[in-house]
Amino acid sequence: MPKSEKLALFIDGANLYATAKTLGFDIDYRRLLAEYKSQGSLLRAFYFTALIEDQEYSSIRPLVDWLDYNGYHVITKPTKEFVDATGRRKIKGNMDIELAIAALDIAEHIDHMVLFSGDGDFRSLVESMQRRGVRVTVVSTTSTQPPMVADELRRQADEFVDLAHLQKLIGRDPAERAERPPRHGDRRPPPPERQAPPQAAPAADDYE
Repeated sequence: MPKSEKLALFIDGANLYATAKTLGFDIDYRRLLAEYKSQGSLLRAFYFTALIEDQEYSSIRPLVDWLDYNGYHVITKPTKEFVDATGRRKIKGNMDIELAIAALDIAEHIDHMVLFSGDGDFRSLVESMQRRGVRVTVVSTTSTQPPMVADELRRQADEFVDLAHLQKLIGRDPAERAERPPRHGDRRPPPPERQAPPQAAPAADDYE
């Protein structure tokens, strides 16, 4: 990747979390940011996740706050609760539209889009970005059974990078001891940059 290349990261929080967990490691978001800053001119690192707002304590909030204070542009929205046809309570937290809009808005300013997701719904977005002259790399994995990346998304991408191959570059050291994450009602600021980012499961597209 040319050092002069302008790039942006688009992280589907729930999808990346699930993929890394399936591969058996946690993402170190400080290392991830540093890695892509070293590869070119990083204009923006977007992180998308839905939040369950009526919870007394949200496990994802400490991570969202840390990312917000440490170089990421975090985009969130509240989840929506509904009852399906079988009468089961479900919670919806899909961020596909928000990610697509952010990508199209910045398309004319970047050369390279790095999408951390295996969601096949993004195939049309990838194609649209390519028509605008943007090269697209998809980061997910085929190292699991079944693969975490949709075949149509992988085929559409200009380049596919298996997340398993990035573990040594952006994985969190299991021996690293993180500070206790802030809890609901805490008035102290999010962890400073020298501390490891908290780990939490972002809201998935659907809950039961």
